[in-house]
Amino acid sequence: MQGEITVSSTKREELIDITSEVKDLVKESKIKQGLCALYTPHATGAIIINENADPNICDDVIEALKNLIPKGKWRHDQIDNNADAHIKASIIGSSATIPIKDSQLQLGTWQDIFMADLDGPRSKRRIIITIIGD
Repeated sequence: MQGEITVSSTKREELIDITSEVKDLVKESKIKQGLCALYTPHATGAIIINENADPNICDDVIEALKNLIPKGKWRHDQIDNNADAHIKASIIGSSATIPIKDSQLQLGTWQDIFMADLDGPRSKRRIIITIIGD
């Protein structure tokens, strides 16, 4: 089964929780054992799995990325001033795969799934979700 969700961001760099939408698609698929693959087809977007119980973690991730990869010092900035977003997305990655067992995503106790928009705000960021198994 393949599905797609779309999210919007309100900030330049933002982690958007998509866990409930992904869980809904897994439930709809009726797959009992298998894999859930997520992919975002955006050069300045990424998929992150991390804690969501403390909202400071999301802010810390964004801040750490800003400190590691500052804005405005890269060759690509001469074209559209978003090279930092491309570099951050390349480091994080555009996909993730999560096992499914007993029709449930096998996320850790504190883990949730995020779409990282690193060059927002944007109104239509796509996440393609492919669920395979039996």
